[in-house]
Amino acid sequence: MALTGRQKMWWAVITVLVLVYALFPVFSILATSFKLPGDLTSGRFLPTTWTWENYSQILSPDGSARDLFLPALRNSIGISLIATLIAVVLATVAAYAIARLDFPGKRLVLTTALGVSIFPVISIVTPLFNIWRSIGLYDTWAGLIIPYLSLTLPISMWTLAAFFRQIPWELEQAAQVDGATPMQAFRKAIVPLAAPGVFTTALIAFFIAWNDFVYGISLTSTSAARPVPAALAFFTGESYFEDPTGAISAAAVVVTIPVIVLVLLFQRQIVAGLTQGAVKG
Repeated sequence: MALTGRQKMWWAVITVLVLVYALFPVFSILATSFKLPGDLTSGRFLPTTWTWENYSQILSPDGSARDLFLPALRNSIGISLIATLIAVVLATVAAYAIARLDFPGKRLVLTTALGVSIFPVISIVTPLFNIWRSIGLYDTWAGLIIPYLSLTLPISMWTLAAFFRQIPWELEQAAQVDGATPMQAFRKAIVPLAAPGVFTTALIAFFIAWNDFVYGISLTSTSAARPVPAALAFFTGESYFEDPTGAISAAAVVVTIPVIVLVLLFQRQIVAGLTQGAVKG
């Protein structure tokens, strides 16, 4: 059914309003990152004088926040990549078993995974903090990677199970008829077909781990493992009376760049993966 001119106009207006609502905070943070401390309370959206001073604080060798930001950025990249890799590998095997095999408790596994994914994180931070302190995982990469799996693994299982259900069972049977073992059929016939779904799931898992704040602020105490979202809470100005909003905004812009780059580079794979998982039959 073709849209009339009036309907197209209304859809265009709605689209513009949604874009403005979604992107206004991003542009506000971007503009703030170029403001001098005196502009922060001026009430102006754009800075009166554009400056790179806030970026120098977090990136230059003599910046006041460099020693806080750069180690945190390194921690976020390493911890998020490792957590994503482990989650995707485990979820791929588990989702394949859920989609292809018939075993008792299959629905219970998915239901439990869903329950874990919606469980409030803040309610388990205190006991996890005590356990990690007693076994030596507090303020370590492993101490964050393990909790991150509780965030990334359930959603990865759910997403990949939907992808595997779309792949015809006959392809795997044909590979086994040609002499392939079940593992060979899975590795050479199924995984390549599920690659868009695996890639999309990996990006989603990476974004979840990258954006975590609660675990990062609660299970670390030094720059040895503290990720960027938690490190931003410790930013200070040059003096006690200086507002660090500009430096925090600059750091927020820097840590957003990898997410934007990944989405722009792999948007076709993301759309293909999401579409494949959404089609039934």
